[in-house]
Amino acid sequence: MSSRESRIERTTRETDIRLRLNLDGEGTSDISTGIGFYDHMLGAMAKHGRFDLQLECDGDLEVDDHHTVEDCALALGRAFHEALGERRGIERFAHAYAPLDEALARVVVDLSGRPYAVVNLGLKRESIGQLACENIGHVFQSFAMEARAAIHVDVLRGDNDHHRAEAAFKAMAIALRKAVARTGTDDVPSTKGVL
Repeated sequence: MSSRESRIERTTRETDIRLRLNLDGEGTSDISTGIGFYDHMLGAMAKHGRFDLQLECDGDLEVDDHHTVEDCALALGRAFHEALGERRGIERFAHAYAPLDEALARVVVDLSGRPYAVVNLGLKRESIGQLACENIGHVFQSFAMEARAAIHVDVLRGDNDHHRAEAAFKAMAIALRKAVARTGTDDVPSTKGVL
């Protein structure tokens, strides 16, 4: 069985990112973006996706959180894309629901090679901790672009924005875990023969 791991280093004038991902891990994480709630969400994603994730980002947080949030999501998406390789022998399609108290989120993914994201979080607050709520949806969009995946994220109900956001990240994690699961075959799951 081939290893599904990747390492990403991404340096711009706005961020300096070092990331290591193992799709077949145990859900361990060591994450430091400088944004506590973002670290919490990415840690939940690793835990419930059973991905091992190490991520360190030095970003221009003196400007705001946007560059750090976007660039980390892009790097994580790229890491998924590289770890999947030709995407042979994977389930490809998956969906998951995750509740958190009164909140309920649904995520549907297709590791199709074609990036697209539809995100409906219904958040009302301006920020959760130091993470702007407008950037939470941007995480899913940026991840989808670099992971080359079609992702639909819908928070179906919930009164508390922390719960709504966390339920979405957990549902994403579970759906990704199912989508990257090995089928025991070596075929590319597409009638085209390539993803």
